[in-house]
Amino acid sequence: MRVSAYRKKTVGAALAAVLLVGGATACENGKKEDSGRAATGASAEPSKPAAGGSATEALAAAYKKTSAAKSAKVRMTMSMPASLGGGGTMEMTGTQGWDPQVMDITMKGTLTPGAGAESMRMIMSNNVMYMEVPKGSPMSEGLDGKSWMKLDVTAAAEASGDAEALKKLSGMGTMDQNQDPAKQLALLLSSPNVKHLGGEKVEGMDAEHYKGTVSFEEMLAVNESAKVLSEAERTKLVEATKKAGIKGYDMDVWLNKDGYPVHMKVGIGTPQGALNMDAYYSDYGSAATVRTPPENETFDLFAMLKELGGPGAGA
Repeated sequence: MRVSAYRKKTVGAALAAVLLVGGATACENGKKEDSGRAATGASAEPSKPAAGGSATEALAAAYKKTSAAKSAKVRMTMSMPASLGGGGTMEMTGTQGWDPQVMDITMKGTLTPGAGAESMRMIMSNNVMYMEVPKGSPMSEGLDGKSWMKLDVTAAAEASGDAEALKKLSGMGTMDQNQDPAKQLALLLSSPNVKHLGGEKVEGMDAEHYKGTVSFEEMLAVNESAKVLSEAERTKLVEATKKAGIKGYDMDVWLNKDGYPVHMKVGIGTPQGALNMDAYYSDYGSAATVRTPPENETFDLFAMLKELGGPGAGA
């Protein structure tokens, strides 16, 4: 059957959105309940802190509390310079759960071209991404009147037979923003120069500011997703990153009086400009129960990909 041009555009816009969000919230492995609610179990313990003293003690305590909380409300902004793929800004607001990964967010911004609308709601549960199609947008054409698209992220990546696609769709994006707040704290704990900068106000609340830098090698050492890489792949990735002029991460974390991170900033410097993530968290421990759309209201994007001759077309 001949596939029309607007379906191809729909696929492109949808996959771009999935990859962007996948870079912010990875498809975590782990036990999941059918409801999509985060099951019990903590994130992996961070490696031994590279630095010592009260700063790392405070961050280690925050890591344990955040990991146990399993969910929070999030408001995040991601930006990249125009010299990197056109650049732009994406904003995400909603609820995020970790261990396992679930989310219900609304995203908007210039990093989501092709959507034809100012915002888009996205839900993830059991490694399946659901995207609410904006009414009247170009993406709504050719979807048989259905209001949601879904994509089994892992199945699509595996069916592609493309290792690079698998890594991207599994959350190993360039910015590596796949870390939940607990894992971000674990990453900061690997910094050899983490320090306490003192008390500051975050949206009117008292908070303690901590800062550190993390090299790309140090990030790989604590990143669970990187464990699938062979030593040769790891070396090649580090060399390619250095060649691209990426030295590492600048990280800032603000902990509130209860010891939870309420503000996080990550910056990655490149010769083309800085990639930045700025996130605010609240309501830790609120149940991250995600309701997925009914099957009769969803359009299977993976089936469309096969129709287009994409991942799994030869299966």
